[in-house]
Amino acid sequence: MHRLISGMRDFHENVFPSRRAQFEELASGQRPSTLFITCSDSRIVPQMLTQTEPGELFVLRNAGNILPPATTELSGEAATIEYAVQALQVEDVIVCGHSHCGAIAALLRPELMEGLPAVEKWLGYAEKVRREIDEQGLTVDGDDDLLTTAIKANVLVQLNHLRTYPAVVEAEARGALRMHGCFYRFETGAVTVFDEPRRSFVPVAEYVAHEIVAAR
Repeated sequence: MHRLISGMRDFHENVFPSRRAQFEELASGQRPSTLFITCSDSRIVPQMLTQTEPGELFVLRNAGNILPPATTELSGEAATIEYAVQALQVEDVIVCGHSHCGAIAALLRPELMEGLPAVEKWLGYAEKVRREIDEQGLTVDGDDDLLTTAIKANVLVQLNHLRTYPAVVEAEARGALRMHGCFYRFETGAVTVFDEPRRSFVPVAEYVAHEIVAAR
């Protein structure tokens, strides 16, 4: 805790003064362009990964970047999605999984959830991961182990869950919202993005190039 307090003091005394105008402008409201959904894992820092500034990302984090379908009971995830899409009118939604995800590891190895009943119940919203792999809806990278494949499959499962929300369906249908699935390998810094036509995750530069061509 002492380290955190020291960091807060340093921010207030040294960082904030040099960026005062930026933060004062943010006090009037937020206009993020993107809802970024990722895991609570401490090794993932969305703003560092995307090189974005305060006010650019609306961030939703939980164990395993999991999204209960809209048909389930109300949740913080549902409220966040609704607010981001309807009130903030974000233009993009990104579901970003990451390497060595403990939540998905527990899905594959249930013994890891022993004594964690809340975690076990929560991972029920990722149960379709096994089906996604079994039905080969995802083109598997030859270098991926089972855990990595499952993490990527989970991204697709959660994108499908996102599309059960009326606000998301409506915004996507009128071209006001784009959906993306990403996988971040934090030990190398590499980011891959799901390419729907090929049903595989491709390097981010390749994905961007394809999007530019498609938009012409």
